[in-house]
Amino acid sequence: MILSFFDQFMSPTHLGIPLIALALSLPWVLIPTPTNRWLNNRLLTLQGWFINRFTQQLMLPINLGGHKWAVLLTALMLLLITLNLLGLLPYTFTPTTQLSLNMGFAVPLWLATVIIGMRNQPTAALGHLLPEGTPVPLIPVLIVIETISLFIRPLALGVRLTANLTAGHLLIQLIATAAFVLLPMMPTVAILTSTVLFLLTLLEVAVAMIQAYVFVLLLSLYLQENV
Repeated sequence: MILSFFDQFMSPTHLGIPLIALALSLPWVLIPTPTNRWLNNRLLTLQGWFINRFTQQLMLPINLGGHKWAVLLTALMLLLITLNLLGLLPYTFTPTTQLSLNMGFAVPLWLATVIIGMRNQPTAALGHLLPEGTPVPLIPVLIVIETISLFIRPLALGVRLTANLTAGHLLIQLIATAAFVLLPMMPTVAILTSTVLFLLTLLEVAVAMIQAYVFVLLLSLYLQENV
């Protein structure tokens, strides 16, 4: 049976039961949990340092009222990084290549920031729809444009994460297939292709971490506007 390049993005099922819930829950098992000892091992110390530094940098420009989101955004960051990196392993499924899942993360969190802004400071929240000093004839047009851009934000969040991960997985599969096909015919070209594949894999590891960070960073910026 000839498989399509896009078959790797299909949600796995077993006996008709979708396994995406299992793919979302299992990565948490790989994250080490703190112990009751006075001194932690190197892995726990590094993990704690990373979480503390990330939370400090993320919450630095946000008012004290928005610091309640620190645990949620940090947990989301860890989840996305773990899912993205595990998806680069062979014979694994990447849930974050599903647009429905990414929109499920983006829409509720974006909507929560908008609701917080409308509840706490409705004047300032509505003021973002009209830049200061706008000429009177352009006011209706700018309000429509800013409203559309506001509602496009969650779509951009979900599509950006999905598109970057999907493109990376497709490139890796295409180059790996080319190297496998060229190996018996042109070994030198196959070795060069394999080198490109190795470099691309390193790039995809960086992209997996950067895209998770960008997703959470943009949510924090939306929160900063409304707190």
